[in-house]
Amino acid sequence: MKIGIFDSGIGGLCVLHKAMQVLPQAEYIYYADVDNVPYGTKPRTVILEFCKGIMDYMVTQNVDAVVVACNTATSVAIKDLRSMYSFPIIGMEPAVKKAREEHPVGRTLVMATPVTVQGDKLKYLLERVDQNHLVDLLPMPDFVGFAENDAIDSLEVEKYIIDRLAPLKLEEYSSLVLGCTHFNYFKPVLRKILPDRVCFVDGIEGTVAQLSRQLSNISLVDTPSDCKVSYLFSGRKATDEQLAFINRLLSRLDAAELIK
Repeated sequence: MKIGIFDSGIGGLCVLHKAMQVLPQAEYIYYADVDNVPYGTKPRTVILEFCKGIMDYMVTQNVDAVVVACNTATSVAIKDLRSMYSFPIIGMEPAVKKAREEHPVGRTLVMATPVTVQGDKLKYLLERVDQNHLVDLLPMPDFVGFAENDAIDSLEVEKYIIDRLAPLKLEEYSSLVLGCTHFNYFKPVLRKILPDRVCFVDGIEGTVAQLSRQLSNISLVDTPSDCKVSYLFSGRKATDEQLAFINRLLSRLDAAELIK
């Protein structure tokens, strides 16, 4: 079984991290489109072309399924991609429904990229699950850049978060939806700033569960007993330095899973 996972950069490692736990015998191709990151501030037509190029590469690798491990790319491109390719394509969306079901008392804050916040996909989702208008959207355009530049723990990040949250009454919130895979890396600093009653919610577990369901009819015979992962950075094999960065991020995700 071969699974492709792609993101504008290193955010989708959150999905790979969970997928390797759920489907440890699969072979993975992780594609980080670092030449074009961030997607969340670019025109929708441009994002769609990026996604199509990556999907065409995945076809050459004979993948059984692809996860679009990027909320922005899912919002922009998932419908078109599913009409163009025959294998399962699993996307992501901000876990607003999960947040409202699990934390019905209090408001829900959704942090996402500007494109996701402005997109029709999120708009239609809110129309279905937020009839009482208890969900607020907060674009965080700089988070992706901080993550990609390995500045996750910087004082600049902490100041940026405090400034973005300043207009809000944080005591009114019970849940925070991380609406971009890059944002999971910031859970430790967000936990320091937010009130204890605010719980983190993301769509990663649900996305991987859907991937598992889509592939349930594919035999695992002749697949490796341990995960094999190929890392590509905009089509280029990851360098030793990039692999070291990836390993640091995967270790960070082990710790971030414990933060609720």
